[in-house]
Amino acid sequence: MRSLKPEDYLPLINNALAEDLGGGDATTLAIVPEETVITAFLITREKCVCAGLPVAQAVFQQLSSECRFKPEVKDGDLCSPHQVLAGIQGPARAILSGERTALNFLQRMSGIATCARSYVQALGDNLRTRILDTRKTTPGLRRLEKYAVAAGGADNHRFGLFDRIMIKDNHRYLSALEGPDAILRSVQACRRAYPELQIEVEADTLAEVEQAIQAKADYILLDNMSDEEIAEAVEMSEGRIPLEASGNITLERVHRLAAIGVDFISVGALTHSVKATDLALDINTLD
Repeated sequence: MRSLKPEDYLPLINNALAEDLGGGDATTLAIVPEETVITAFLITREKCVCAGLPVAQAVFQQLSSECRFKPEVKDGDLCSPHQVLAGIQGPARAILSGERTALNFLQRMSGIATCARSYVQALGDNLRTRILDTRKTTPGLRRLEKYAVAAGGADNHRFGLFDRIMIKDNHRYLSALEGPDAILRSVQACRRAYPELQIEVEADTLAEVEQAIQAKADYILLDNMSDEEIAEAVEMSEGRIPLEASGNITLERVHRLAAIGVDFISVGALTHSVKATDLALDINTLD
């Protein structure tokens, strides 16, 4: 799992805190004396895979350098209900003001990691097939969300439009306006323009799979195909080109697709419709 760097999350944290605090945490400023120091704990209320502790830590330390953050688990750990994820000791005002922002990041990232783990586990004993994420991420949060996917044991697909060629249906349509052999011409054009990048072709039909094989694509994405069509595509490729199944992917279907023999299964649901983990910050003692 790639570690997060401060530049990955500090700008996001600063924007989130500015959004939440505005001119100040009015309730906390009115009620809590400035000198009050507390100990609080981040606790999960349900079973989850933890992800996002470095981000949560940075939230509190952006509000006060006196906040001491002690993780009790690691990102990627499977946690039980009511388990303590981390303790925070420091100025009460900073901890209360950062509570919601820290939880928002941690809940979403842990939800993604938990979902990713469920899809990986659904593969069963098939360790050759890998679960991939997609670009269907929250705008601005992609690096954090892909980190969370990896914390759950799945793999990251391309990060953006710049690090892998993906010839999709709309590309094929526009290329076909120029004449026949759209997939072949598209692959050749991409190799000339970006020889350092790998090329993946999205195929909606078995005829397009054959064209992508002939064009010597590096990967073929089998988009919204039935199990029977995917099985035929596996036979056609004869192991020459890695195949990725995508579209209408469910937990129940993952094991079947892995048994058919695809190399990758991409799941947009890992990030586009994930349920946030139920977490809480509880104050324990007054020091």
